[in-house]
Amino acid sequence: MTRTLDLRVSLPILLAAAAGCYLVFPDYLGLMRTIFIAAIFALSYDLLQGYAGIVSLGHAVFFGLGAYTVAILGGHGLTEPLLTLAVAMGVASLAAGLLAPIVVVGNDFNRLLVTLGVGFLFYEAANQAHGLTGGADGLSSFTVGPIAGLFAFDFEGRVAFFYTLAGLVAAYLIVWRVSSSPFGLALRGLRENTARMHAVGASVGRHRALAYVLSGALAGMAGAMLGQTSNFASLDMLGFERSADVMMMTALGGTGSIPGVILGASLFTGLKDILSSVSPKYWQLGVGLVLMASVFVLPRGLAGLAAVLRRIGRRP
Repeated sequence: MTRTLDLRVSLPILLAAAAGCYLVFPDYLGLMRTIFIAAIFALSYDLLQGYAGIVSLGHAVFFGLGAYTVAILGGHGLTEPLLTLAVAMGVASLAAGLLAPIVVVGNDFNRLLVTLGVGFLFYEAANQAHGLTGGADGLSSFTVGPIAGLFAFDFEGRVAFFYTLAGLVAAYLIVWRVSSSPFGLALRGLRENTARMHAVGASVGRHRALAYVLSGALAGMAGAMLGQTSNFASLDMLGFERSADVMMMTALGGTGSIPGVILGASLFTGLKDILSSVSPKYWQLGVGLVLMASVFVLPRGLAGLAAVLRRIGRRP
């Protein structure tokens, strides 16, 4: 009941907020598009950590694969956005499926090291494969056609705004459906007590591997949308910094909370944009201070804000 209520309340609020921003801030559609993509990426990671309990320092691998897939396909004449988006998600999920056997085993420390190593390997492979990925220069000489042959991406960013918003709604519904299913309940059981789930006969490895594949597909979706709407794919989309960013977004919003994660991604991306424009050299200091403060003030992230306010309201 609570999860259904969350969906019925938070999704309309999300759509209303997006519509309000579109009307009030028409000059910031590019930033809002970036926020929507960041939220999709954060939801993909929350499915992995918040529900399956798998920590990763290389989640940007799937994000970058999605971006490079649409760039390479666009450079070879396949330009329909929905089709290239589907292919990018397939490539990312295939990569996740191949990596799952070495990622889902062991403890959190092992997974951190393995995913960090995988991230560095993919980054260096993309850097060396200059003929395919453009290396350090990235890929920009590719074409992105109109969506369904009708809606071409415009300079003002209106089509990109609605396209990425639709992607965020789809990602929201996917993660909500997965988390509300028996599979999602099993994932939360694995996160809370793996030994007990083993004892009741749950297939721990298979559940975690499937969660990893689904998470990789959603991350590939986010990367593909960024590649399509920015008409660019680069090494930083595979880099460690992007993996660290998505971990911070999820922690700031509150792992295991879909509305909280979306809010955390929005706040983190907006704060990063504002501080970098105020101080291009020292903006990371401001972001770091905000994140440190959030740990002490909101240990459960923005998702726990309501509980904190209720406690404050009860004090005499």
